[in-house]
This record gives sequence, structure tokens and C-alpha cells, in this order.
Amino acid sequence: MKTAIIYTRVSSREQQQEGFSLGAQAKLLREYAERNGFQIIKAFEDVETAKASGRTQFSEMVVWFRRTKSCRILLVEKTDRLYRNLRDAVTLEDLDIETHLVKEGQIISKEAKSQAKLIHGINLVLARNYSENLREEVKKGMREKCAQGIYPGHAPFGYRNNKANRTIEVDPDDSPMVSRLMEQYATGAHTLSTLKKMLKDEYGKNMSRNNIHKVLTNRFYIGEFAWGGETHPGSHLLFISPQLFDEVQAVLSGHNRPKYSKHETAFRGLMNCAHDGCMLTCELKKKYVYYRCTGNRGKCDLPRFKEEELSQRLGEPLKDLQIPREIVDQIVATLREDQTQAKGKLKAEQTRLESRLTAIRNRMDAAYVDKLDGKIPEDFWQRKTSEWQIEEHQVKLAIDGLASAEIGERAMDTQRVLELANKADLLYLTQSSAEKAKLLRMLCWNFSVDGASAMPAYRYPFDLIFERAKLKEWSGREDLNLRPPGPEPGALPG
Repeated sequence: MKTAIIYTRVSSREQQQEGFSLGAQAKLLREYAERNGFQIIKAFEDVETAKASGRTQFSEMVVWFRRTKSCRILLVEKTDRLYRNLRDAVTLEDLDIETHLVKEGQIISKEAKSQAKLIHGINLVLARNYSENLREEVKKGMREKCAQGIYPGHAPFGYRNNKANRTIEVDPDDSPMVSRLMEQYATGAHTLSTLKKMLKDEYGKNMSRNNIHKVLTNRFYIGEFAWGGETHPGSHLLFISPQLFDEVQAVLSGHNRPKYSKHETAFRGLMNCAHDGCMLTCELKKKYVYYRCTGNRGKCDLPRFKEEELSQRLGEPLKDLQIPREIVDQIVATLREDQTQAKGKLKAEQTRLESRLTAIRNRMDAAYVDKLDGKIPEDFWQRKTSEWQIEEHQVKLAIDGLASAEIGERAMDTQRVLELANKADLLYLTQSSAEKAKLLRMLCWNFSVDGASAMPAYRYPFDLIFERAKLKEWSGREDLNLRPPGPEPGALPG
């Protein structure tokens, strides 16, 4: 009995995880070997693109053929599974082996007829053209995304890629760190090394000085990005103001850089001048810490403040976050009820979609067996497979959408947020200056300071709490949700 080896390939990890393509190839090749009296002694399998040479298992197969002269037969599904580039084709031709292209009904070797070699050459050119055309389409798609203001690459730190709708959105975990880096560096009282230490101490985040510098100079944070040698306006949401970014660049370029002080100042980087929008910086004079406007836009009338006086002003607005106890209980109870109902709906929808996906895949597997047995023609198989694969993809997107619709413990999270808002004033009065500053940064982006007051810009969801507490409006289901709602199950594909 003649010996042979088989080679199977898919282009991506996603195709491998689906299990259909690789399994179907191997089954087809083993059935072919059995019909033709071949004994399979080895199998090679790649999960890589074939548009360029250098595939791991393909290279090992070439080495194996060079060392094993007793086996000269290679079984593969079709040309584009074996290679899509001329270099790999020449490499196999030099091995003097017999390649069986099962689906194409061709056997390629040095003794093959010229007609067979011609058809194989055409198939190779078509396979190569497919890769080239795909690359062109990908580039065209990227250019179109740029035209729409969508960055076609991996989102920078502080943002994240939304795979469901192929956009870029603010990362709620990392964006506060970017804001903190910008705010602190704009004061002129930090180096890249001290920013690195600050990130580690406050957030437990390790970041190199080089990456911190990239964050500080990345114009993506003010709505611009570079792609293809051009600068494009972005459509993504911004959480860094152009004004703050300009102040950071001024410090980086050496302008208006104050002398560094080893004295720890609690509220540095937390305040803007209400007169001209510049950051408030600090200085140590006669053992007292004073805060003043940086004056980056010219002389400013804002007076200097002692840290003790400023600390008292910054704590005053926290009284406006308090909510009646009965309202807190009502909101949490309502959210728990909504959460239970939402989980039930999502679970039912997920079960329905998974049943559909299983049925589609069973249908595809059964039809493939019928095709191998000659019960259905090739053109019918190709047409139905295309329809089923589109349907399968749609159902998988719907399942992924459900998985990303995080319900979580919304009621518990909301209760913690509301209790923090209620206790913020009392906590502030009992803490040290450093702890006060940390609490303020949890609740607020920054403060706008004038000669008489300090007006906070609250972070989400404390901005909603502040508005409702000010108006004493706590009724209405919309007001009770302190997080964006997830997608409705009924909105998913039916």
C-alpha cells in the first residue's frame, strides 16, 4: 500500500475554533485516501494565511519530505489550501512529489500532462489574485473608515475598540488615568519618572516613560489621528479638552515650566482658573503651600490661596450630593427587580439563538455528507453553503451581542455609588489632605476656581446625582438608571 501525508489549512483562529473547515478538509482527504488505497502516515495542519511563505507546519512538511524519501504523495483539498504564493509552489515542485488536489480532481507532478499543469497554474494565479484583491479591499475599507472619522487600528490607551459596531469608545477604566496624567503634567511639577511612580501608586498601573510620553503627545485625545501619511479628524468622543492638551504641550516644550518641588501638594492638577481656564499650580513659601493660576495666557487676577483655605472650598460642594435614605432604598429595589427580569430575557434569547446555531451547523454537516455521497450536486451545495454561512454569521453576531450586554450587579453597584455620594461630605471632613484629594478625584474631573468659590465638574454618574439632588427630582424610571442600558433582546436578529 502506498503511503501519503495530508495537509489542511485555515486562514484564521476563528475558522479553526468553528471546527467545520479543518474537520471537513481532513474527512475529505481521508475518504479519498481510503478509496485510492493510500495509507495516511502523517498530517500537517496550519492556522495561517498562505499569501506569503513561512507557514510553520508547511515548512515542517517540506523538511519532512526532504528527509523521508519513501513517501512522495501529498493529499490536499485544493490549490488555495496549499499555497497562494509562487515561492511555496516552486518549493514543492523542487521536492519531486505527487500532489493530489482532491476537490479539483488534479494530480500534479513532474510527469503530469501540460494541460493539468496549465490548469493548476491558473488556479495558483487566481488564489494569489484573491489575496492581493483582499488586501486592496482591506486598505480601501481602512481609507473609508478614516473618511468617516473612525481610527482603523488598535485604540490608544484610554479608549477601546468596540468589535460589535466597529467603532472606538472611551474606556471607563483607563480614561481616568489619561486625564490624571494630562492634568498632573500640565502643572509643570512632574517629570515622566514621577508620573510613572504616580500611576503605580494610585492605580497599580505599570507604564514606561516612553509610553507616558506617547500619551502626552497623542493628538487622538483632542480628536485627530494620523493614518496613511495624512491627518484625519476623528468622530470619537473626547474626554481631554484641547485647552488642557495645549498646556501639556507647552510644558513639554519647556515653556512656563515651574521649578520642581519635593513637597507633596494634595490638590495639584485638580483645578482650573475660572478667569482664563489655565491650570492652578502650587508653590511652597515659608512652609506654606499656595495655589495660583499658571498665567499661561497672560496676567491673571485670580488671587493666591493657602492650601488649607482651598481645601475647605473644595469640600463645600459635596453637601449637594446627599440623597434621602428612602430614595436610595427605592432606587436599589427598583433596579433589582429590573435586573432579575432582564437576566431572564437575555437567558431565554441566548438559549433560542444557540439552538438556531446548532441547527444551522447540523444542516451544513448533513448536506456536506450528502454532497460527498453524490446525493446533491456541487452547485446546489455551494449556493446553500453560502446562505447557511451568512445565517450562521448573523446568529453568532447576535450571540456575541448578548454576551457583551453586561447586566452585572447593577443594583449593588448603584447602592455603593449612592452611599458614597451620601457620605462624601462626612468622609471629606475626617480625612487628611492627600485622602481628600483622592476622594475628590473619584467624584470630579476638576474644579473651576474663582475668588469666591470652587465649582466642580462631576464625573459620571455623580453628575446625574448632583442634578437630581439639586432639583429634588427622583421619580421616573429613566432617572433611576445610573448606567447605560444594555441592548433589548427583541432587537436582536429573529
